Amino acid sequence: HHGKPLTYTFPQDATVSDLSSAIADTLSVPTANQKLLVSPKVGLLRPPFKQPDLALRSLADKKIVLMGSTAAEVSQLDGEVGVAQAQAARRSGAQRATQAQPWRRRDWQKAQDEASYTFHTLRALPYLPQPERSLRFLERLRDDAGIKASMRSHKFSVPLLTEMNPAEHTTHKSRTLGLNRNRGEVIELRLRTDAYDGYRDYKTIRKTLCHELAHNVWGEHDRNFWTLCRDIEAEVERNDWRSGGHALSDQDFYNPNDGG
Repeated sequence: HHGKPLTYTFPQDATVSDLSSAIADTLSVPTANQKLLVSPKVGLLRPPFKQPDLALRSLADKKIVLMGSTAAEVSQLDGEVGVAQAQAARRSGAQRATQAQPWRRRDWQKAQDEASYTFHTLRALPYLPQPERSLRFLERLRDDAGIKASMRSHKFSVPLLTEMNPAEHTTHKSRTLGLNRNRGEVIELRLRTDAYDGYRDYKTIRKTLCHELAHNVWGEHDRNFWTLCRDIEAEVERNDWRSGGHALSDQDFYNPNDGG
């Protein structure tokens, strides 16, 4: 949790529900806020569990990552949002009272939507070279103007965006570029080259992310899926003001290289 390993001791007949209760008692993370990412293979578990009596000993050889906020952290965030809204209301009231000239202010609804419809946690793989570079890559995807606009439009909220280890998803028959687990609980992206000597093209990875976001709604690669996927790609391109959007004149402009 928060990048730190934690050790708990349980009896032989302990269940995943016992683990959840221990987390709530020792870390002050309420069960409603808990999400347990178990790897390999098991996936995401969260209370109330589909198998509340799942034996902990069956998970003894797996890695369990806890995603969740304490009640104090949630309360602090709610307080900060409340203060920001109150400040905005006071400024708006003062403006009306003095009949001041129009001034540019922050779009709080947009800011609130961006805080809700986003990738709430980014995770690079710490055992691969230069994880800080992978984290910056994930941050760039999260903050991409086109991605943000599309996620607001479709109300996509993804708890975890993480990088994929190419070695674990490459065979002599296929190369997996992205994975969407449990309809948007976790999205994994192949950021690195197969030889770990660099990073793949940014726009190619962004297109893979559009593909995985479409899986939040449609699981199978049917007509509905491909229609949504194309819509998301078009939205991202249209709202990416750094390299796309609509031209306001016929003058040349500089478009920086997105090669990563």
